[in-house]
Amino acid sequence: QVNVLESGGGSVQSGESLKLTCVVSGSSKRGYCMGWFRQAPGKEREGVASIYTRDGNTYYVDSVKDRFTISQDNDQNTLYLQMNSLKPEDTAMYYCAVDLLCSGGLRDMRASKYDYWGQGTQVTVSS
Repeated sequence: QVNVLESGGGSVQSGESLKLTCVVSGSSKRGYCMGWFRQAPGKEREGVASIYTRDGNTYYVDSVKDRFTISQDNDQNTLYLQMNSLKPEDTAMYYCAVDLLCSGGLRDMRASKYDYWGQGTQVTVSS
């Protein structure tokens, strides 16, 4: 059983930063995709960034490119999302997820592709 646990959300002002952390346990697989998703009230869940744990290649959706950075620890079991220059439209519940097969590559961030999910951490950005 793979377990995923996010932390690091909070409430900040527009322009400030937050760093989210995701710890994955229970997987012995060395290379897989991990992604950060977000879901605002009344909206669909959207992928914002993904990483392939074996080589560290990354992908970002345009709305967060140059503001957010996805990274991992050397143990490949801890994932981060550094969020800078936050905007009110970044307000959402943020989820970390694991795609063990990584089929379709990093750009394919359909939620249905991801096998394991954390419970989410709330990020609120006020203007």
